[in-house]
Amino acid sequence: MDQLNLNGIDFSPELNLARYLQSIRRYPILSQEDEYNLAIEYQRTKNIQVAYKLVTSHLRLVVKVVSKYRGYGLPVAEMISEGNIGLLYAVDKFEPEKGFRFSTYALWWIKASVQKYILNSWSLVKIGTTAAQKKLFFNLRKIKNRLNVMDDRELSSEVLGGIAASLDVSVQDVTDMNMRMKAHDGSLNTVIDSSSENGTEWMDFIADGKPNQEEIYARTETMRYRRKLFNQALGCLNPREKDILFKRRMCDKAITLDDLSKTYAISKERVRQIELNSIKKIRKEIQSKIN
Repeated sequence: MDQLNLNGIDFSPELNLARYLQSIRRYPILSQEDEYNLAIEYQRTKNIQVAYKLVTSHLRLVVKVVSKYRGYGLPVAEMISEGNIGLLYAVDKFEPEKGFRFSTYALWWIKASVQKYILNSWSLVKIGTTAAQKKLFFNLRKIKNRLNVMDDRELSSEVLGGIAASLDVSVQDVTDMNMRMKAHDGSLNTVIDSSSENGTEWMDFIADGKPNQEEIYARTETMRYRRKLFNQALGCLNPREKDILFKRRMCDKAITLDDLSKTYAISKERVRQIELNSIKKIRKEIQSKIN
């Protein structure tokens, strides 16, 4: 999404969710041919208006995906916002020449963004280290619903064993996850001191850890300064050094030493040396400007 920056275009749902859902219906659904042509044009030109057409035509897909995750008790508007971010990534990374529909490709990015948000938001479910645990988290509720055991009673050993086998996890994993998902976070607005005039709530004891405006400004200025220094330091590299450095360290997918050695008709070891020497030269250049 580094290249796709839709400045001035807001795809995030408003506070009035119903109004947002109504507004996205006005965007047309593209035919497969139109979708392909737009994707090819965006890949070639990176035109923002082309990206706009691709994004807006798939906003309803985001809502459809989010509707399947409503049972996790999180704000629908926020899940839609996260799904829209995934959609932007999909537009920027889609390769239409591979023959897939854009909606098929975008579906993965949208789900990944929404699921990441859900995992990060559930304070009682600190998982996500393995694919099996994520699969368990997002499928346990669905399986329990299918088995008609959505209340808080304990699962029988037979049911636990069946779920564990179907999701390739241990029975203990299923038991632990079921306990976590049955628990509920206490409200931050629960009154813990009714003797005070307005009642003291848990929220009153939570410090705001967000940076203030001065800290945000300082960080922004520091990042700008560092970026400026780096861009200036790149001038000390010759075209070959710059090209190798970018392709080895600054691309989404690094080019291999073998491919670069063929491009420049030099050994892989020589490519590696140029890469490391370029980094040293940039560091030295930056240091000289700081001093």
